[in-house]
Amino acid sequence: MSVQEQEEENTLVQKVFDLYHSISNLPTLKPSKETNNLFTQLVHLCIPPSPIDVSRLPKPASDMRSRLIRLCGEAEGLLESHYATLLASHASPLDHLHLFPYHSNYLKLSLLEHTILTTHTTTSPTSIAFIGSGPLPLTSIILATRHLTRARFHNYDIDAAANAKAARLVRADPDLRARMTFRTADVMEVGARELRAHDVVFLAALVGMSEGEKEGVLEHLGRNMAPGALLMLRSARGARAFLYPVVEAGMVGDWLRGGFEVLSVYHPEDEVINSVLVARRI
Repeated sequence: MSVQEQEEENTLVQKVFDLYHSISNLPTLKPSKETNNLFTQLVHLCIPPSPIDVSRLPKPASDMRSRLIRLCGEAEGLLESHYATLLASHASPLDHLHLFPYHSNYLKLSLLEHTILTTHTTTSPTSIAFIGSGPLPLTSIILATRHLTRARFHNYDIDAAANAKAARLVRADPDLRARMTFRTADVMEVGARELRAHDVVFLAALVGMSEGEKEGVLEHLGRNMAPGALLMLRSARGARAFLYPVVEAGMVGDWLRGGFEVLSVYHPEDEVINSVLVARRI
C-alpha cells in the first residue's frame, strides 16, 4: 500500500470513528432529523469504492466497526418499523412503498438478485425462504410482485412484533396474502423439515452480525437445507463493510466444510450497498 493510500484509509477510518461517536451518543436511534442525517452521512461516506480491507483494521477500529454494525442494524429495524406502521395506515399499503426512503435501492437489489438467481436455475423456484425479513419485507414483496409471481414466500423473523407489522402490509392484497407467510422463529431452531421445503433461501445481511454468529447460522443451514437448493447471502466490501458484516467466498468453504459450492459473487459499485454471494447446497 502506498503512503497516499494509507493516508486515505486513515482519513476514512477517522471519519467513520467521528460519525460512530455521534451516533452512539444519540438519545435514541428512532427516525428523527438528527438520526437520519448522521446515518445518511455515514452511508454517503461508505458507498464510494474503497480498497480498504476491514479484516486488517487495528483492534480499536475493528471493535468500533463491530459496534457500529450493531447500531446500524438497530437503526435499520427502527426505520423499517416506523415506515411499516405508516404504510399500514393506508387502505392499500403496497401502493405506497415508494414512501420508504430506500425503496429504489431495494428495487435495484431485488432485480440484481433475481438476475443472478436465474443464471443458476433451470426452472423458476416455487418456494422461497427469507431469513430475517423484518417489519418491512421489501425483498420478498418486490420479488413476489415483479419477478417470481407464482412462488410462495416464507418469511422468518425472530421478532413477533415485526412479523405482525409485515403481515398487515400484505393483508389487503389477496394474491400476496395467499402466497406469503410470516413465522416467528430463531433460524437456529428452524429444522430440516421446514428448510428442505425451499428451493432458495435468502439470508438477510444482519442475521449473524459477528463472524462467529454468521458461522453458526451458515453451518445450521448447511446441515438442514435441501441438496441442490440455493443460498443467497448478502455481504459487503470495502468501506461498505462498516455498515454490514462481510461474508467472503472462502469463508463459506471453510465454515461449511464443503457443504456448499460457491457459484458466484457480485460486488455492486452503485448505490446498492450489499454484495451478493450465491452458493448451492451440495
